[in-house]
Amino acid sequence: MTTIPSRPESAGRAVGHGDRNSALELADAVELLGLVAQLEHVAFGRLAADAALAPTIEQRLELSRFAVGAVGRRDRILARIADIGGDPVEAVRQYDHVLDDFDARTPPSTWWERLLKSYVGYGVADDFCRLAAEGLDEESRVIVLEVLDDASHAELAVAELDAAGSADGVLTARLALWGRRLVGEALGVVQRLLVQRPALVRLVALGSSRASADDVPADGSPTKLFGELTAQHTRRMARLGLTA
Repeated sequence: MTTIPSRPESAGRAVGHGDRNSALELADAVELLGLVAQLEHVAFGRLAADAALAPTIEQRLELSRFAVGAVGRRDRILARIADIGGDPVEAVRQYDHVLDDFDARTPPSTWWERLLKSYVGYGVADDFCRLAAEGLDEESRVIVLEVLDDASHAELAVAELDAAGSADGVLTARLALWGRRLVGEALGVVQRLLVQRPALVRLVALGSSRASADDVPADGSPTKLFGELTAQHTRRMARLGLTA
């Protein structure tokens, strides 16, 4: 359970509306930060595995460096959780199996499918966190966006996939189909998160309202979230010359 410090009851002051709002905002922030930290923790394991499987020594060395970078990004998020009064371990623990179903449904069969899954499939989760981060306090938002904007691994995937696809039309067609499967499963992960985690719904809605009040209907649910996630996926696929 997320730990948020509160004023002791012995202080003799009733908790006001503003205090409750502040506590809720902190708890919501811890939920999203915990998700981001978990995604970086998973990325570390994935990149380390990629480094072991990569076909060339150059790729193995580069991917091992990216794995180290994921640890640094994760720990930066954990530090922010502690700064705002949350329990970093518990914040990550609640998302311990968040990608298990996605991974079980999308096992890559080739190195190229593995690269595309890393770039496109996990990219959907990152895009969701970027959108939800718009509802955070300024300092937390900046940290999350900086962590998620580290595109070094994505650039490697794009370069490798673009080079391979440009010389192999059959591979390109197969990867386009793989990409469509990945995005469908990844959007399913986001849907489950929104059902299970009201805090994330609130952050997305708040971020949308800050951008445009028209993006939030009367019930507070964001109307353009999945459209934006799909658009980001299409842009990623287009970078590779693949049809989304």
